Amino acid sequence: MMRLQSPLSATYVEASPDELEARISAAKATLGKRLFILGHHYQREEVMKWADARGDSFGLSRIAADQQEAEYIVFCGVHFMAESADILTGDHQKVILPDLNAGCSMADMADIESVEEAWEAIAEVTDIASVVPITYMNSSAALKAFVGRNGGAVCTSSNAKAILTWALEQHGDATKVLFFPDQHLGRNTAFQLGFDADSMQVWNPRLELGGLDEAAVKSSKFLLWKGHCSVHQRFSTTHIDAFRAEHPGGIVIAHPECSHEVCEMADHVGSTDFIIKAVTAAPEGSVIAVATEIHLVDRLARETEGKTIVSLDPLVCPCSTMFRIDAPHLCWVLEELVAGNVVNQVTVDADTATWAKVALERMLAIV
Repeated sequence: MMRLQSPLSATYVEASPDELEARISAAKATLGKRLFILGHHYQREEVMKWADARGDSFGLSRIAADQQEAEYIVFCGVHFMAESADILTGDHQKVILPDLNAGCSMADMADIESVEEAWEAIAEVTDIASVVPITYMNSSAALKAFVGRNGGAVCTSSNAKAILTWALEQHGDATKVLFFPDQHLGRNTAFQLGFDADSMQVWNPRLELGGLDEAAVKSSKFLLWKGHCSVHQRFSTTHIDAFRAEHPGGIVIAHPECSHEVCEMADHVGSTDFIIKAVTAAPEGSVIAVATEIHLVDRLARETEGKTIVSLDPLVCPCSTMFRIDAPHLCWVLEELVAGNVVNQVTVDADTATWAKVALERMLAIV
């Protein structure tokens, strides 16, 4: 999905780290309680140090909704996160994304047109009334609105099991789930619920009927969108073998966006918040390999005493789109706010916001 971000002027691009730090600090002080900065766990340190709250995408959006005094919510994350914050915050608040090109490759793998086409194709071969659409939080507001309109719900990596359990109860044995955009979270959760591989099929939106025949669509319990996270797909069972050979007794913690093979071999599997808690709970002296984005891994390594924490992939892999948020862009949006100019505001139209909120609130009611 194309988003146009104008290049920054030399006053930001050529500024030294110390100069940017001083300018961000001054702008933040000037804006005071009118400003609230959110920092996602995957942010680089030069940005995260300014965050008033840090966490995962939905957790931060809920925090933003509680900041009634703040007029400006600067979300240091990616586009779909800023959309969710706009949906959940008040009309008097403006949500700002420091770089509009900070998107999510996984979220962009499922667009509303492709999902609507898939829905129509599925309806031609099976009872669409028994299909429950579930979208991962890592998706556009348009997709959240789609599941809201069609009786589905949003899920996060921490509550996917509860949401899929709810979905499967909606129409008894006839229920099917269309899960997008991350096939791995859908697959890992379905296995966790006791289903086998034969009950799952991957839906390829680029192929007619998702690349499946009619019988496969009818017999599947889960239709998993062919999407993935560019960071988490890098981790492999070979990485786990190498880590355990070097560190017998070491602990492997994986995010459920990793492949099923990696999650099967890991000692623990869970969301970013789960990973943080698992690292904290690990015994003193533990050597822990974490299969998730490198900025979170490095932060855990710095902030956790008495334990060795490394990336499961020794070549590491930052979230390239999240990495677009940097000190120059943060400085720019804050100084523009001080000057009375709101730049890079992310807004969701009223109809989309209404139905997306239905899907989000449905999730909250379930969990």
